[in-house]
This record gives sequence, structure tokens and C-alpha cells, in this order.
Amino acid sequence: MKTVIISTLLTFVIFFSCKKEPEAPRPSKRQIIDLTHEFSEETVYWVTAKEFEMDVVAEGHTDHGYYYAANNFTTAEHGGTHIDAPIHFAANKQYVNEIPLEKLIGSAIKVDVSELALENPDYLIRIEDFTNWEKKNSMQIPDGSIVLLETGFSKYYPDKKKYLGTDKRGPEAVKLLHFPGLSPEAAKWLVENRNINSIGLDTPSIDYGQSNFFKAHVILLSENIPAFENLTNLDKLPSKGFDVVALPMKIKGGSGAPLRIVAFVND
Repeated sequence: MKTVIISTLLTFVIFFSCKKEPEAPRPSKRQIIDLTHEFSEETVYWVTAKEFEMDVVAEGHTDHGYYYAANNFTTAEHGGTHIDAPIHFAANKQYVNEIPLEKLIGSAIKVDVSELALENPDYLIRIEDFTNWEKKNSMQIPDGSIVLLETGFSKYYPDKKKYLGTDKRGPEAVKLLHFPGLSPEAAKWLVENRNINSIGLDTPSIDYGQSNFFKAHVILLSENIPAFENLTNLDKLPSKGFDVVALPMKIKGGSGAPLRIVAFVND
């Protein structure tokens, strides 16, 4: 009996001494892509909106020996990289401070139409562009997606003549705007056939420059789907498999706000 016990103990010792320790899970590496243009005197605004201004309040060493810097800035809600809250084009819908975080943070996809849009500054993103994405990726646009549209126009920013179609300002300049946007038909298709949380693109407006009635805005914002405008670096994103965090300034009663938006891409 004693021999059996010793033999059993030796077996356990050999087993556990030979057994490898489980490897710790390797931390996933995630690349962070900034999709935000800087705010400065160069920031592109709608031709009738107040542009960004920053006044230096203090900059330098104080009489007490420490360094101190502070500024004041003024700007319109809608300019540079910013968000359009639903109330912007839809009565009784959400103000920017009321948009649920679930609409602003989550998994995202990118639809690349740059090849067509760069050849035509009045390009309207079509239903076919979305269905082609789905065919190429063998899947429907997932429920709750943040949808980003790459036109390629961010490469012109902040050259107003190339990016907006004009460097003039004021009400008359609205007629001179030329840049791609989402067609009303495609906006309606998204609302009726897909369940998206938000949408964004790398042009000054979700509607194209020559729009008179801003139908894409009305269709999307009426369904409390916020829009992100004047994005950048969309060319650095894959077509799927990444996450977005889009956090606007939380302005109570705001129809829009400056936005800091970033993407997290798995290596």
C-alpha cells in the first residue's frame, strides 16, 4: 500500500513539473486614428457662419514666477469638425446635449466613394454605394453602426476654393458651393432599411453643395440620427472592424457643437 501511495505521489509531481504555465493573453494592439481637423483661423465654416476666433488673454511668466496661458475663443456651432444634432433640421428632436452616448460611441463601417467623388464635386452618394459595400463585405450594414463616408475631399482642407468650391463668404456664396454629399434617396434607404446610429463624412455637409432643401439632413435628423461633418483621415480606416468615439461639446440647447472624433482600429 505504501509503495502505491509513493508511486502515485511521484506521478503527480512529474505531471505538474512537466505542465507548462498557461500563457497570459497578449494585449490587443489598437491604433488610434484622429478624425478631427484642428480649430484655428484656417478652420472651414459654412459661408454664412461665424468663423473661429481666438483672443490671447495671457501668455508668459507672471510676477510670481510661474508660467500662465489662457485664451478666449468664439465660433459658430457648425464649422470645422462638428456634429449636427437632430434639432438642427427637425423640430422637437434631440439637442446636442440630449444625444445618447450609444449614438456616438460604437462599432463603425466606412463606405469609400472617393474614386467617383473626386471626379465629380457634385457627386451624390447612392443606394448602390451602400449595396456594393454590402456585396464586397458579404454582410449587411450591422445594426447600430456608425457609418462613415469617404469622399476624399478632406485632402483639400483647408483650401476653401477646392474644399467648398468657393472662397467667398455671405448669402450669395451659398450658390457657389460644390462638394459631394449623400443623396436623399440613399438617406431614405438607410432610414427605412438599415438601423444605423449615426453618420459622418469628410465634406462640409451631409447634403451636397448645390442642395437647396437639405433633404438628407431632414430625413436623417428627423429619425434622431446625428451627422458628423468635416471629418479627416478616413483614408486610414478599413471598411469595417473598427470603433468610433465621437464626443461633442455638451452645449445645452445646442443645434450642433465642435466635435472630437477618433477611431480605434485593431492591428
